[in-house]
Amino acid sequence: MNYNWNWTVLVQEPYLEWLISGLGWTVAVALCAWIIAFSLGSLIGVLRTLPNKALRAFGTCYVELFRNVPLLVQMFIWYFAVPELMPDDIGRWMKRDMPNPEFTTAVIALGLYTASRVAEQVRAGIEAIPVGLVSAAVSSGMNVRKVYQFILLPISFRTIIPPLTSEFLTIFKNSSLALTIGLLELTAQSQQIAEYTFQGFEAYTAATVIYVVIALIATLLMHQVEKGLRIDGHENRES
Repeated sequence: MNYNWNWTVLVQEPYLEWLISGLGWTVAVALCAWIIAFSLGSLIGVLRTLPNKALRAFGTCYVELFRNVPLLVQMFIWYFAVPELMPDDIGRWMKRDMPNPEFTTAVIALGLYTASRVAEQVRAGIEAIPVGLVSAAVSSGMNVRKVYQFILLPISFRTIIPPLTSEFLTIFKNSSLALTIGLLELTAQSQQIAEYTFQGFEAYTAATVIYVVIALIATLLMHQVEKGLRIDGHENRES
């Protein structure tokens, strides 16, 4: 094997700055998209469990649409197709004058896609709560809003922290698809370093290590959150 190893290229200028910049964009996209995904996904998940058939149908349609269309296709639709469907002035602003259109598009596409997955986690968490607990709350005089506010949501969110952690990690990995619409996030910057220096192994290894570190940090933080919110006695009943 005649590969010319050169790990020092990663700390040379401007390649180190490219990696740092890519990391910044990756974190920004993932966190902003997660805000959308968690907020909207929680709402859609609740809608899928309400007694109202119309609201349940709306939630189901949202989940089936966004979950079953590949994320890459959704990014292309938001970036290339949606501006063309808008009125001329709005479409022109979206294509030419909107600040950081690649970033905005990536956040919207990733947030809406992940929201469909979060919604399923929330729905499953709510439906896993024993029916007797809900019946007891209703018999004590609680209406639907109070049952969700004081019983269903507090318990379900505690139980779905592990799958939500997985979705949170996945959103970081899926942010790499933003390179296809021109956002220079971590994967795109690694690719650019490889093209400029022909040190592809070093560049992609650096990106891999950064992704692993992000995953470890997020996992440790969510583990602490899970410990802090654990329901007393729940762990013992499971064992």
